[in-house]
Amino acid sequence: MVVTPLRILHVTLAAALLAGCARVPAYERGHLAHPTMTTSDLTRPSEQHVRVVQEGAAGGGFSAGGGCGCN
Repeated sequence: MVVTPLRILHVTLAAALLAGCARVPAYERGHLAHPTMTTSDLTRPSEQHVRVVQEGAAGGGFSAGGGCGCN
């Protein structure tokens, strides 16, 4: 078998992809689900403001302001 750079690349890529795979039993999936991963926004406006300031993301809200949290 000839070891070529392309073969080394394929083996490295396959090893990287397979390293992230894991089987999680159905009864343990609830522990992996975090409440913040829901698709609906369940936060109050004040909590949403704090999250926007912490993340540095703005837009889509009801008020305009800077990212310093002083508004």
